[in-house]
Amino acid sequence: MKKLLFISLILASFCSCKTTKKNTSKQHESYEKLKQNDTVRIANDDLEYEIYVIEPGFNFWLASRAQPRGFYTQQYMENRNMIFVTEWNQRVMQPQQFNNNLYELQIDYQTGIDYGYEVNYVLYNYFIYFQLTFNQKLGPFVPRI
Repeated sequence: MKKLLFISLILASFCSCKTTKKNTSKQHESYEKLKQNDTVRIANDDLEYEIYVIEPGFNFWLASRAQPRGFYTQQYMENRNMIFVTEWNQRVMQPQQFNNNLYELQIDYQTGIDYGYEVNYVLYNYFIYFQLTFNQKLGPFVPRI
């Protein structure tokens, strides 16, 4: 999928006019920098919660494919995250049934705690990325962007 997106960015730069070609190449350069930085840290310092996502390609995917901030409400993402986290943690506890290379650590995400918009946004999008990238299904609905 990364190669397909990379190819489409190159094709877009060849098909565009000179003024947008510079913008596309600048955008391409920023996407390349995101690919190199595989660790995403999201923190809500006021509430003392943070997320570290160490997944090659996630930062690039988040910037290029995910819905922009504000697209989903915090309540929507909290509801979905609770479903995803519950399924994730069940799979961590069953390494004989599920690939323990995919499901290594439990996620401590509790109802009733306001983690803030940014933490919920990154966690939600990581679950979507994970499901699409590794062909997994963590809930009763089909993951989509």
